[in-house]
Amino acid sequence: MEHFARRVGAQDLTPLEPVIYRPRDLSLFLACRFFSTAAMQVQSVAIGWRIYEITRDPLSLGLVGLCQFVPMFVLTLPAGDIADRSDPRRVFSLSLIAQALCGALLFAGMFAETRLVWPYYAVLIAFGAARGMAGPSSQSLLPFLVSSQMLPRAIAWSSSVFQIAVIVGPALGGLLYALGPAAAFGFAIAGFLFAGTGVATLAGRRRAEGLPTKAALRSRIAEGLWFVRCRPVLLGAISLDLFAVLLGGATALLPIFARDILHTGPVGLGLLRSAPAVGAALVATTLGRRPIDRAAGARMFAAVAIFGLATIVFGLSTNFYLTLSALAVLGASDMVSVYIRHALVQFSTPDEMRGRVSAVNVLFIGASNELGEFESGVTAAWIGTVPAVIVGGIGTLLVVALWMRFFPPLRKIDRLADAAVPQNDQAQADGVPRPSTSSG
Repeated sequence: MEHFARRVGAQDLTPLEPVIYRPRDLSLFLACRFFSTAAMQVQSVAIGWRIYEITRDPLSLGLVGLCQFVPMFVLTLPAGDIADRSDPRRVFSLSLIAQALCGALLFAGMFAETRLVWPYYAVLIAFGAARGMAGPSSQSLLPFLVSSQMLPRAIAWSSSVFQIAVIVGPALGGLLYALGPAAAFGFAIAGFLFAGTGVATLAGRRRAEGLPTKAALRSRIAEGLWFVRCRPVLLGAISLDLFAVLLGGATALLPIFARDILHTGPVGLGLLRSAPAVGAALVATTLGRRPIDRAAGARMFAAVAIFGLATIVFGLSTNFYLTLSALAVLGASDMVSVYIRHALVQFSTPDEMRGRVSAVNVLFIGASNELGEFESGVTAAWIGTVPAVIVGGIGTLLVVALWMRFFPPLRKIDRLADAAVPQNDQAQADGVPRPSTSSG
């Protein structure tokens, strides 16, 4: 059956919406998101515990993040252009399969029982490259699977599924690693393979044909950067999360807290890794039923401020249950910020720019998670684990104060849909150049 609109003269014959937006596609997308995220969390717990077990050095945990950040930083923007010029389903699917292959290599390293860390770092570089290719296509795909009216709720459901996976994944990873490293890495491989296969079968709305094919790669990437640069609401939201994640990335130090401060084992580490997602999942479930409709900008700033305060409490705590509570609050506040930012990005972006704008978002936010882990590891090695966490929380509060002053349009935005610009006028607004559709 034909899924695309057909042009007859000046008229577009658009197929009925149920034919385009099938519930099956959204459900399958959510299932793939769950299994790929759970697989990543299980693998993260296993590799973090293994490397710290070998080295007992906080810097080694920071290098886990750096090894993934560098290829993500290099590849994310070109990956956004690829997502705009090809089918994002195919790009996302192949990237997930590549992540499964990296999991298999980590499994081989565990099986060989090597006490060298550089082979693990080498595989993590390849894994970061696969994540860099996956990020823009995965974030730009949801608007093609649901209608614009359904998009805010779909974002909340997608966030809920993600957070549930982040809850289940670390706890499951700790349990599986306690049973044996092979079980943890075997689950990760299977999860990535299932998600990669499922994404390849998604249908949904397709992007209109006639996108540019001859413009230079640098120019196409620059258009995505300029698009964000010309919109203070987008730039403020993305950069606010960038610095909050960069300064507040103390969860990378959880193996140290679990082993040396709270004196718990791999299962305790899994529970600590799950705690932020528990708070986030509760908030995401609430947002799925009652999406934010007023004072979106003010709520985003308040959420990031609470994130900073929870980080400070986490750093000061020596009680396991207080630490769990602080991490849950941290995750809940982060979920509000993520939800608002993601909705602003999707409402503000036309179809032909979704991949590149999502790439900017992923680069600023997704890659900064790994860079934040490296920053936390370096700071912990320099001034100590607890002071590093506290300094990060204080820095987050300072960023909130500065961004409220620098980005008043973000602070004042009321409804999420206020960020939307009619797509016919989107490129002309704020002086953003339209991509050429000429084949010459």
